[in-house]
Amino acid sequence: MITGALRFQRYAPPLIVFFAVIVLWEVLVDLLNIQRFLLPAPSVILEAFFRTFSTIMSSAAYTIRSAVIGFLIGAGTGILVALATARWTTIREGLMPFAIALNSVPIIAFAPIMNNWFGSTNPMSKIMIVAIITFFPMMINMVRGLTLVEPAKLELMHSYATAPFEVLTKVRIPNSLPYLFNALKVCSTLALIGAIVGEYFGGPRESLGVYILQEAQLFRFDNAWAAIIISALLGIAFYLIILAAERVAIPWHVSVEKR
Repeated sequence: MITGALRFQRYAPPLIVFFAVIVLWEVLVDLLNIQRFLLPAPSVILEAFFRTFSTIMSSAAYTIRSAVIGFLIGAGTGILVALATARWTTIREGLMPFAIALNSVPIIAFAPIMNNWFGSTNPMSKIMIVAIITFFPMMINMVRGLTLVEPAKLELMHSYATAPFEVLTKVRIPNSLPYLFNALKVCSTLALIGAIVGEYFGGPRESLGVYILQEAQLFRFDNAWAAIIISALLGIAFYLIILAAERVAIPWHVSVEKR
């Protein structure tokens, strides 16, 4: 584990750069007389942040619910499919190209289809968008974690005539945990992005994506930026929850020990 001094040295530079960018942003907007509809000043966005906080959070609650449910469905299904296919090379090699190809499809390609299937105001359309875009990263990473095992470990288990189920639970699954949490961290950010982007193509008025879209259309860009900041903070919070769970689950892994 890193000490307090090393932690300060690690996080101080990005914090300094962050506040320097905010100050520069504020100064340039004032000096260049940039209009609010092009780029509001940070002070204006901050004022809108506190003024509309309760309204935005009520909209965010709907979006978060869709993101979390879709995340659980997509990530959970990806884990199950990876467990089912990791043992059979033929099935795995047949599915992986399709999984990689579908994983490269943009979110906006799924949104109109899901809205057409389930209805634009039906929360299931947003849930399925999130489930689809989180399924493939989870499946791909889990398959790698379950299959990229050191041959010596497998040979040792086979020398003891260990049953395949025990090999899975004692070797393959522990080996896949770093891959699992890497995928969860990726999916945690994708989940909120997918839910908000899906709402741009239609959704109830109480959703965060619709709120941002409507405020921008009404030229209330300070409110739209405030909602964008809250969505970013929610994404960071989701990511940090996964990070904390990783620390608890695999404290022995090098990626956790270096923090």
